[in-house]
Amino acid sequence: MSADQTQLAFDWSCRIMADNGCGFPAPGLHSFLFKPIATFGGFEFNKVMLLALITTLLVVTFFTLAFGKAKVVPGKLQMIGEAGYDFVRRGIVYETLGKKEGEKFVPLMVSLFFFIWIMNIWSVIPLAQFPVSSIIAYPMVLAAVVYVVWVSMTFKRHGFVGFFKNVTGYDKELGGVLPLVMVIEFFSNLLVRPFTHAVRLFANMFAGHLMLVMFTVASWYLLNSWMIPAAGVSFVMTIVMIGFELFVQAVQAYVFVLLACSYIQGALAEHH
Repeated sequence: MSADQTQLAFDWSCRIMADNGCGFPAPGLHSFLFKPIATFGGFEFNKVMLLALITTLLVVTFFTLAFGKAKVVPGKLQMIGEAGYDFVRRGIVYETLGKKEGEKFVPLMVSLFFFIWIMNIWSVIPLAQFPVSSIIAYPMVLAAVVYVVWVSMTFKRHGFVGFFKNVTGYDKELGGVLPLVMVIEFFSNLLVRPFTHAVRLFANMFAGHLMLVMFTVASWYLLNSWMIPAAGVSFVMTIVMIGFELFVQAVQAYVFVLLACSYIQGALAEHH
């Protein structure tokens, strides 16, 4: 929730039928804007950047502590780390790329999964209350990382001609429709794919946060208007939405990594 909207949400002069011009503080794009915490020259550092930085530190610190001094008989932290690592390795990477091809991509995919998941989960953490992934720049950068890996692996495995065939879906058996298919596949793979990869994560987190803000603000607004039954329903919906968001946050991290593995699998596959 933005600072301005938080102030409105707790402004007890805002109520139904109020004559002070203060109506329902509906959530909108302003809910995703934050004032700078600090300014360095022309660079502004805000809450979202701070959460992204904390996310990075949490992921690095956790896995360093979990595996920095790994033991044959693991402690509790190492067991949790191994469970998470093994979930991504066996449940996503091996299932998509196979053990032989996929092993070298496991560190990248584990990092992506936990980084995205923690960025998402800030949405339901008190004081933070904002999913970093709802700012499209972050999913775009992560999608760009996958895009670079996919393109480089395709070139490395197939060369220039093989790369061209791979991204255009070249198949001489298609006959007369081959040129049309090649144009569609070219734009789909090189332009649309990274865009949809980023937007899928962004849109889910954006919509989820908007719904949470709406029900949270509505609960205070209705309570202040002495519409207690309606406020109770809105509060229950807030709890339901938090539970649903916890599920969606994990699913979106899973889907992002699954798609990343799928793209890389396409790069490694032999073209026929």
